Amino acid sequence: MEIRLTLNGRQLRAEIEPALLLIDFLRAQGCLSVKRGCETANCGLCTVLMDGVPVLSCSVLAARASGHSVQTLEGLQEEAEEFVGFIADQGAEQCGFCNPGYVMNTIALLRENPNPTDDEIRAYLAGNLCRCSGYEGQLRGIRAFLNARGTKEVNPHA
Repeated sequence: MEIRLTLNGRQLRAEIEPALLLIDFLRAQGCLSVKRGCETANCGLCTVLMDGVPVLSCSVLAARASGHSVQTLEGLQEEAEEFVGFIADQGAEQCGFCNPGYVMNTIALLRENPNPTDDEIRAYLAGNLCRCSGYEGQLRGIRAFLNARGTKEVNPHA
């Protein structure tokens, strides 16, 4: 079957098998930031933005992306560059495997809510599994980024 979509700003047309998962399609297109972790839609490693909304590409058929815009970390480097250093400074990227999922969800969070509380950050990133850190490093990194860009902390102890 044929699908048409916009991938990282580029119009794309492809012939696919009906059962092809979006994660496999994206990796075949060279989007290697999209990773397989759990294969049960529980870890967040395969997160992409479809029409600006985070989705788990391991649980979406590629055919469902037809007619939509899909963004992976490869297409959001400039936007991600703003805050990934803050996450690294907090030691939250120990092995780096989970980073693409965290970055994709952080971009979606900050687009939706530019001044989240700590509880809102935790809730938004709850679906991201990290086996190295205690999750607080990611929170501290995001909070440091928000503070550096002049966003007031709504509730520092939330």
